[in-house]
Amino acid sequence: MADEPSRVVASGADESERAIEAALRPRTLEEFVGQHVVRDQLGLVRQAARARGASPDLVLLWGPPGLGKTTLSMIIATELGVHLRVTSGPAIQHAGDLAAVLSSLDEGEVLFVDEIHRLARPVEEMLYVAMEDFRVDVMVGKGPGATAIPLSLPPFTVVGATTRAGLLPAPLRDRFGFTGHLDYYAPEELERVLVRSAGLLGIELTPEAGAQIAGRSRGTPRIANRLLRRVRDWAEVRGRGVGDLEAAQAALEVYEVDALGLDRLDRAVLKALAERFAGHPVGLTTLAASVGEETETIETVVEPFLLREGLILRTPRGRQATAAGYRHVGADPSAWGLGAGRSDQLPMP
Repeated sequence: MADEPSRVVASGADESERAIEAALRPRTLEEFVGQHVVRDQLGLVRQAARARGASPDLVLLWGPPGLGKTTLSMIIATELGVHLRVTSGPAIQHAGDLAAVLSSLDEGEVLFVDEIHRLARPVEEMLYVAMEDFRVDVMVGKGPGATAIPLSLPPFTVVGATTRAGLLPAPLRDRFGFTGHLDYYAPEELERVLVRSAGLLGIELTPEAGAQIAGRSRGTPRIANRLLRRVRDWAEVRGRGVGDLEAAQAALEVYEVDALGLDRLDRAVLKALAERFAGHPVGLTTLAASVGEETETIETVVEPFLLREGLILRTPRGRQATAAGYRHVGADPSAWGLGAGRSDQLPMP
């Protein structure tokens, strides 16, 4: 029981963070920064649906985490003037779970399914019918005497979100009338996000500090807002209450976010490749064990950013650090085993 108070505090902190994130979410497409193509396309879909007096086409949003898929689904519901129901692929394990969700929808409501690529096959098949015919078949009884009772559903809109569009079965993917791809943000777009968020958080943010935070945010608004809150904490506790360059640099140093946006785990992976394994290809399981993390965390959280920044390579034999990766952690590229003076043969980003 000694851990109970700390658990309560941690739970309260998580709730507080989620409340802050919700407060920072844009409410309209006009407030939404970046993703100009997707915003324009969604605006057209929305206006056409309004003009016809019908529900808009089914929407699939895909892209890396933290770019605004959930926020856009909320905006769609808000601008249609209807409620948003939120669920996720892992939360719907059985067809009966989906039937319960669908049967509770009111006419015109938006159903947001996060991680839609993780739906079970029986759930997918039920969703196909619901999306096309606004009907679900509820099975009554078992064995040879089982009977399917069709249950009519009111018209509704499905918004699916996925970080891995390639894992979506083609029949499910093809049923969406509109597919929007969200890409990473440019630094100047993140600076605009930070200016808006700083105003909502009530902290003065200088342009220099905004540029510093944006440059370390991995092109992701969620990370930019999280770092902004940490800068605010430092400014209020140890600084002058202003989000200036000094506060930004000091806070990011405290939270171990370096100039490229790498955190402690990113650098641990890079150092393991560059130093511990001396440039040899390393399998994912071995790499994860060497830094004390789960393989899924390395593959889905750490690796994509390091690959995008040209700091590692993914080869058929395993992961390797590039020459840029060696230099970033201050390691000698000759550890690749190519000999002194031959670092020019290293794979470059």
